[in-house]
Parts: sequence; C-alpha cells; structure tokens
Amino acid sequence: MKWQRFVAVARKEFIHVLRDWRSLVLAIAIPMLLIALFGYALTMDLKHVPTAVWDRSQTAESRELVSLLDGSAYFSVDHATDNYRDLGDLLDAGRIMVALVIPADFSDRVRAGRPVTIQALIDGADANNATLAAGYLDAVSTIYNSRLKVVRRSLQSGTGRITLEPRAWYNPEMESRNVIIPGIIALVMVVIAAMLTSVTIAREWETGTMEQLISTPIRVPELVLGKVVPYFVIGLADVAIAVAMGHWIYGVPLRGSTALLFLSASVFLTGALFLGLLLSINLKSQVLANQIALFTGYLPTLLLSGFVFGIYNMPVAIQAITFIVPARYFIALLRGIFLKGIGLEILGLNMVLLTIYAAVMVLLCHRRMKLKL
Repeated sequence: MKWQRFVAVARKEFIHVLRDWRSLVLAIAIPMLLIALFGYALTMDLKHVPTAVWDRSQTAESRELVSLLDGSAYFSVDHATDNYRDLGDLLDAGRIMVALVIPADFSDRVRAGRPVTIQALIDGADANNATLAAGYLDAVSTIYNSRLKVVRRSLQSGTGRITLEPRAWYNPEMESRNVIIPGIIALVMVVIAAMLTSVTIAREWETGTMEQLISTPIRVPELVLGKVVPYFVIGLADVAIAVAMGHWIYGVPLRGSTALLFLSASVFLTGALFLGLLLSINLKSQVLANQIALFTGYLPTLLLSGFVFGIYNMPVAIQAITFIVPARYFIALLRGIFLKGIGLEILGLNMVLLTIYAAVMVLLCHRRMKLKL
C-alpha cells in the first residue's frame, strides 16, 4: 500500500463529505432525532386506556369500582353509556379500547357476599395492548376485592369476589399477526413508493438526460405523471400480493370491502409516490433523496403511525405530531377494513385526510417541477 495514495483518497473523501453539507447534516441529525424519539416518545407501558362504562347498578359500590378504575394510571373513564349499541359504536370508531358493563344486581351481590361477574369488552385490533389492558383490569379487580375484605367484614370469608370476563372484539384470539400484517402493508407501500420515485428526476439530472427532455416539447404534467404511473402499478401489485399472503397464508381475516381496501391503498400510494417525486425534484441527488425519503416515509410509519406503538400512550406533543403522519390514517383504514369490517360511514374522515394529503403532494410536484436549466 502506498501511503501517499491512501492520504490522497482520504483527503478526497473528506472534501467530498464537506462539500455535500446536506448529507453531513442528515447523517448527524437522524441519529439524534432517533435517540430523542426512542428515549422520550416511545414506551411499551400502557397507560390512560380510553374506557367507557355502562353502570347498570348505579349504586355506591359500583361508583366506587368506577372511581378506582378511573383513579388508576392505566385507565381513563371518559364515556358513560346506558346501552350496548353506544359501547359498540365507541369501539368501532376507536374512541375507546375497553368497555365495562356493570350488572344491575352488582350492589346486592356484593353486600350479600356472592360472586359478581362484570363484562369487559376489549378492542382486540391491537393484540399487545389488549392483552396488557386485560391484565390491568384483573389487577384492578384484585385491588377492589382487597378493599372489600378490609372495609366490609361480611366479605371476609372471600365468597363475594367479583370476576371479570374479558372478551376481545374483532380479534378474539388476540393474534398479533392480525394487527401486524395490515401495518406491514402500509410500511411496504411507503418504502416502495417513496424510495423508488425519489431517484427518478434526480437520475435524469445526474446522468445529463434532463437537458434532452427539456429540449423536447414535453410538458410538466406529462413528465410527472409518466414518471409515476409505472410505480403506481408496481405499488398496487405489492398491495395485492401482501393482502393475498396475509389472508391465505397467515389467516388474517378480511371482513370488510376489498374494493374499499384497494381504493384507500390507491389514495395512500398516490401521496407516497408524489412525496418521493417531490424530493427528487427538489434535491436533484439520488442518494440524498433516498435518505430523506427513508426518513420522512419509513420511520414515521414505523414509529408514529400506531403500527407498533399505541398513539394514545405517547406524550401529548408527540400525539400532535402523529396527526401529520399519513400512515396513521391508512393503518386505521386497513385495520378497520381487515378486522372490524367497517366502511366509510365510520372511516370516512381517515379517507378524506388521506385524499387531502395526496392532492397536496400532487399539487406541490407540479408547482416545483420546472423544465428549464
């Protein structure tokens, strides 16, 4: 090895890194941001689970149980209903994760020292959090029983214990793959769409063929749409393969409309494709566009969309940031269609927000693309 050549190559690499200041900033900023996200925003503990209660007893004993539940760090009793239909609507809309139905004879049975059964409905669309919530409910019932033993001597025999019977809707077996597969579809689409289109325009500039395109009569809409169409077809084929594998190989139930699934996938895919294209247009660098596409597409989808970590378990500031992550709405659509079998009557807002995101991306691409040197 020649020492002089080694020094020359090293010097050239230093100069290259210093010249490409955007990559340098990105290389420094991404690890810092990831450390901040993992250290501050993400936690596997489940707290403040949105809960609804149908108290059919309306007695001091039942209110004491609800108060114990709401006073804990794990549950937040935000809704009180008087029928099963409202509980079902709240679960369908994803506004609550746990619903409790306290029987009308709750107080009589407690006073008489007889066993009491309380129905607990848990949203099983998120299997991990549903399992944790069921465990916390069991812990709360144990605490309540302990209080009864201390306060009421009539229950010292232990014959008046209450028993919770959890039942997970939409995912009765709490299979995590039923939750993971829809999330993976969103992840795959983001990677395929943003990563592939992020190099299209930049490649034209780097290889010098953009000058040839500019010299032709081609228009901006023709160039932009022509660049996106092949990747749109590839993206939809990926969705079809993922849905088929999830349903036929892994047994994930598809209870909703297949047409709605592909419609929502098409809208989300359009936004992701034009996001990659926008990066390519603005940055004119394949490497940098790829890196930023990875940062803006893959990581938010993995960390801030509710795919892996429950959004309501994040700090309020991070929850606010999740509202600008398109995958949040797409994953809500996928889980609703796959597991709950619901349609636009409940998921309409998610579809509208996805459509707005896609329209904004298309508009920005057309405004930023200039056919001139």
